[in-house]
Amino acid sequence: MMRNILLFLLMLMGLAATAQEKYESITVGGLKREFVTYVPTGFTGNDKLPVVISLHGRLGTAERQMKFADFKPIADREKFIIVCPQGINRSWNDGRGTPAHKKGIDDVHFIDELIKFIIKNYHADDSRVYVAGMSNGGFMASRLACELNEHIAAIAVVGASMDKQEDYTPKNMPVMYIQGTKDPLVPFEGGAMKKGAGGSIYGHEELLKQWAAVDSCKEKPVITNLPVKIDDGTSVIKEEYRNKYSPEVVGYTIIGGGHTWPGGTQYLPKAIIGPASHNLNACEVIWDFFKHFRKVYSAVN
Repeated sequence: MMRNILLFLLMLMGLAATAQEKYESITVGGLKREFVTYVPTGFTGNDKLPVVISLHGRLGTAERQMKFADFKPIADREKFIIVCPQGINRSWNDGRGTPAHKKGIDDVHFIDELIKFIIKNYHADDSRVYVAGMSNGGFMASRLACELNEHIAAIAVVGASMDKQEDYTPKNMPVMYIQGTKDPLVPFEGGAMKKGAGGSIYGHEELLKQWAAVDSCKEKPVITNLPVKIDDGTSVIKEEYRNKYSPEVVGYTIIGGGHTWPGGTQYLPKAIIGPASHNLNACEVIWDFFKHFRKVYSAVN
């Protein structure tokens, strides 16, 4: 009898230590807002883990984002929670003319309430909440860095920039931007966007300098040409703007790279989105950046 009880307890412990992906929802502003949550292997409910909120691009979904930006192996290794929210009409109100913007969806409020939900229900670390995003999700991450600064420790943006017309005001925040020089949808040099949701955006280098000034970094970045590991027509330049403590602003220029997630799949033909680079693993460099930062005063009410 005692042996059976012990076996049962061991089985429960094993279940508690198994990674889980869960579909959830909360109501915000009268709307049901959905998201997918992934808790890593070894999570018991007592651990106070960091959180990475991963935002899909235009026409993406929460479920696809969990696979597209595959943080799961890193989450299992490093122990953090992944949350992939779902945008309204598969879009985010980043301030440009997206479907969510046209409907007046308050996605800043949604992400704020989502953070509160995850901290309360998963006993997450409120000082280590991070946001990463691709394309429309990346523009949304830039907006959150300006408007939800008090609850986010750092952001990382892939294949996106920040809208100039909305006059967002950057606040002190560690940021990373990854952008391809051959992106046919989001111009590397900035200016008017001719496709998608439109808008007038910062160029990659211009935006890095803007954030570096806000974060009190040195004017000249440390520049590193990363080794070419795979002959796929791309190469990578890393720029680090440092303050007296650490690299607060990091940029990766993907020479020859398209509107893609480095290290990810060629999800559409090159003629449409440009080439995917495999000379950088975006998930790895994003987490390696995130894990060095925490918000000192980030208590969520």
